Amino acid sequence: MSEPPGGKAPSVTEPDGSTHRVTLWAAAGGAVLLLQLYVLIQWVTGPYFVRVPSGPSDPPAYMKVFLTANMIAMWILVPIGLWFFVIRPWRRERRITLDGMLLVSMGLMFFQDPLLNYFNTWCTYNAWLFNRGSWSSHVPGWVSPEEPGHQVPEPILTNAPGYAFGVLLLTIAGCWIMRRIKARWPHMSNLRLIGVTYLIAIAFDFVMEACIILPFGMYSYPGAIQSLSVNAGTYYQWPVYEGLMWGGVQAALCCLRYFTDDRGRTVVERGLDRVRAGAARQLTRFLAIFAAVSASFFVFYLIPAWGVSMHADPWPADVQKRSYFSGPVCGEGSDRPCPDPSLPIPTRHSGYVNTDGEFVLPPGVEQPKTIPFERGE
Repeated sequence: MSEPPGGKAPSVTEPDGSTHRVTLWAAAGGAVLLLQLYVLIQWVTGPYFVRVPSGPSDPPAYMKVFLTANMIAMWILVPIGLWFFVIRPWRRERRITLDGMLLVSMGLMFFQDPLLNYFNTWCTYNAWLFNRGSWSSHVPGWVSPEEPGHQVPEPILTNAPGYAFGVLLLTIAGCWIMRRIKARWPHMSNLRLIGVTYLIAIAFDFVMEACIILPFGMYSYPGAIQSLSVNAGTYYQWPVYEGLMWGGVQAALCCLRYFTDDRGRTVVERGLDRVRAGAARQLTRFLAIFAAVSASFFVFYLIPAWGVSMHADPWPADVQKRSYFSGPVCGEGSDRPCPDPSLPIPTRHSGYVNTDGEFVLPPGVEQPKTIPFERGE
């Protein structure tokens, strides 16, 4: 696939004397990549690399059929995507094209998926799917309480190719729509084009999540603010702000791919000509693109998700009665009630209020004592 893959955009050719923007983005990308490798190694070699069971509840047949078919479809895309976006362009041009680098970067973006529960558990995956737990507890500063075998699992066989190939295909489709819009209204400003793309991304997320993925049980948003949700009170409730957050991520990825200069380079690649040609230039370019992709998810999704998670509503009964959604972390079979705004939000290092209303301290910890004030003689 030749470049530039996006539409014609204003040239961002590097002027003389400008800063090495690409090296700054590449340094950030390298730091994030090292962190991911460290966390994943800790996960694979540690106690959290175990299956999280789905519990006594059995998902209905329509869920099993959809989830299995979706996983198979994702892995059919793997060799096809590698051929079209990596192998064939490499054979033709002897380099990795923008789409190839986006493919790998979006696959690595999957690492951030469980981080939306960093402070409070408000989203759960269907534990019936193949899983080996999650790497979340090895993320520095992780707050939410977890134990091996009792955490929100990551369905790695579904999500890994889904993030890599699924998100890339959506981004390519988004760029195609942007080109069509620009061709129809050539005088539209870039700002308005971005705004229209954002609205389209929100609408698509509603169709994809609220109408398909959530009803078929891939995951659930039990901690969603119900007054801001569609199908509130069900296991498939869809918070409107989910569309706003993911719409921001998708629009940002589309803009990164669409707004390239006359050499097919993105905005984070300015200064690439000053990097020595060869493997060093390709590595620098990849790390810069990877940093931009990672930043899109972190800024437009994780930061607002952390904010709304601290204001989560009580988990619906429709979720709590399904062990494949709730059993891994709370509810029947454990002494932990599911998150509720009437209860304190526990952390992995704190005590918690159990299902009998008693406060349980961590093992080996004593109740902190009150230190009296100093008083004059």
